[in-house]
Amino acid sequence: MAGTEGPVIFCLHGGGYSGLSFALAAGKIKEKARVVAMDLRGHGKSSSENDIDLSIETMCNDVLAVLKEMYGEQPPSIVLVGHSMGGSVAVHVAAKKTLRSLHGLVVVDVVEGTAMASLIHMQKILSTRMQHFSSIEKAIEWSVKGGSLRNLDSARLSIPSTLKYDDSKKCYVYRARLEETEQYWRAWYEGLSEKFLSCPVPKLLLLAGTDRLDRPLTIGQMQGKFQMVVVRHTGHAIQEDAPEEFASLILNFIARNRIGPHGVEIPGLRQPLQSQT
Repeated sequence: MAGTEGPVIFCLHGGGYSGLSFALAAGKIKEKARVVAMDLRGHGKSSSENDIDLSIETMCNDVLAVLKEMYGEQPPSIVLVGHSMGGSVAVHVAAKKTLRSLHGLVVVDVVEGTAMASLIHMQKILSTRMQHFSSIEKAIEWSVKGGSLRNLDSARLSIPSTLKYDDSKKCYVYRARLEETEQYWRAWYEGLSEKFLSCPVPKLLLLAGTDRLDRPLTIGQMQGKFQMVVVRHTGHAIQEDAPEEFASLILNFIARNRIGPHGVEIPGLRQPLQSQT
């Protein structure tokens, strides 16, 4: 958590990451907004009865439960920001239309068409990555040299929270057991584009490459249903590789859509407008 005023930028990390994935970006965002980055179940410092249950419904319920625990029945203005798997969770939460104070949705580098096509390769990708690390420093080094992260400063902040020490193996291993959650993967992304387009709030899609839009999103963009920005020279984790640019894009999105701490602020009106959903 960071910041003391403005809307709440509620950040959801990708699979295998943690809330600290947004740490560097939060340093700038907090100047004009509040930032919350939760650890999803099975990740970071979270604890749950079933760390393997990464079903989209369970993760959505977790997010709504955390929001209710933090803010009760009258939450401030919320902008959901989700990266990769977290982007899917953000879209599904928004599509439920039960979060009355939701005023913005930002999805980071996840598109249904590309994600669905890549699922058949996921187990191989997970099994061929480095599995054991003699130290946290080695894990940080590998993440940057291997290309999963391109920003050493961010890796130093975020990578430790993605690991745990295995006493039996006398080494560090990944905290998230993603390879055991395959049964849920398809539901993360199936129908995601239409759900994204159906969300009745301002929307921003941040991409690390230009060849990522599927047919529904291409049509939606042509119709002006969302804002899209391609962030050059980054990998998949845009918020880690280019945290200052990422933070600027989030703050510009808030300003462009006049999202204040209590909703959309219209000059001349004393009370901000609350979304009617």
